[in-house]
Amino acid sequence: MRTRDGRFTYEAAGDPASPPLVFLHGIGGAARAWRSQLGFFADRCRTVAWDMPGYGGSASLPTVSIANLADALRDFLRQIGATNPVLVGHSIGGMIVQQLLAKHPRLAGAIVLAQTSPAFGKPDGDWQKSFIDARLGPLDRGETMVSLAPALVRELVGDDPDAGGMELARECMASVPEATYRATMLALLGFDQRGALKNIAVPTLVLSGSKDNNAPAPMMAKMASYIPSAKYLELEGAGHLANLERPAAFNAALDGFLKAALPATHATAS
Repeated sequence: MRTRDGRFTYEAAGDPASPPLVFLHGIGGAARAWRSQLGFFADRCRTVAWDMPGYGGSASLPTVSIANLADALRDFLRQIGATNPVLVGHSIGGMIVQQLLAKHPRLAGAIVLAQTSPAFGKPDGDWQKSFIDARLGPLDRGETMVSLAPALVRELVGDDPDAGGMELARECMASVPEATYRATMLALLGFDQRGALKNIAVPTLVLSGSKDNNAPAPMMAKMASYIPSAKYLELEGAGHLANLERPAAFNAALDGFLKAALPATHATAS
């Protein structure tokens, strides 16, 4: 599907009149990475997964930053008429959600911050430089997203991941345009919303994977402790791609959160 202005592509399921549940993928993802969630929750929600700018058929941004991506997300939500949505942000998607709420604190009805972080740190930090170099260096040496996809995905997952989910994860990673991957990776530099966590005033689920090396569970537990309304949940054995590695466990966690946080509008259909 495509928005009226042609800027964004997305996938959707469920009744357009139902409460909106919007999924935001990570740097190596795409809207289709959320298909297990789109179908599972379609009986009670209007489920939507966007292609971030530069992904799928969505137009690229002239300058990629977390702030610009958050503005793009707000435009996307307006385009699809998603009022008071539940926003589920994975990895950089979770960073975009944090950035959006810092500017528009009442835009969402609830949020899920999945395998993400409140900060990436200073642009000139040694760890930050090493992280970026490890991911962009192979491209500089002539590799392609297609050739790198299997190894990139393998490094992200935990124990016994779902085979179908891993096939989809590799497909999504391989399809990311190199220029988009580079620009979005560099957009992480300098991101820091740690000071804004205390201002998040909507129901929040902070969801980690016990085997996630990119957004380690102890860091995410600490993150949750600074959000007044947060519930923290750790998926045992899951890595950084929990919704693809363990879709049933991810869906169960989100289902429980929706029932508790917004019982009137997200009750299970009878």
